[in-house]
Amino acid sequence: MDELDPVIHVQARLRIVTILDTFGPGDSLSFPRLQKLLGVTSGNLATHLRKLEDSGYIRVRKVLEGRSPVTYIGLTEDGRTAFRVYKKNLRSLLEDPI
Repeated sequence: MDELDPVIHVQARLRIVTILDTFGPGDSLSFPRLQKLLGVTSGNLATHLRKLEDSGYIRVRKVLEGRSPVTYIGLTEDGRTAFRVYKKNLRSLLEDPI
């Protein structure tokens, strides 16, 4: 049996990746919207996003909208692949725990 990806397996990061996976390739979600969906502090979310970004699983894009900076987060292709593998390994573990 293959191991579960420790980067994704942390509950908060699993929730982040699960939400981002519902969007199509190239799509993204604003930091405040993601924070609201998760119900976490901005500092906590930023810490988990940094870990996912360092692993190449998400991309963070900062833009100006009017005069306000906005941060958008999207799943990379590597992130989508890692999440597919994670789900496959989790299903395997649940179906055949030995």
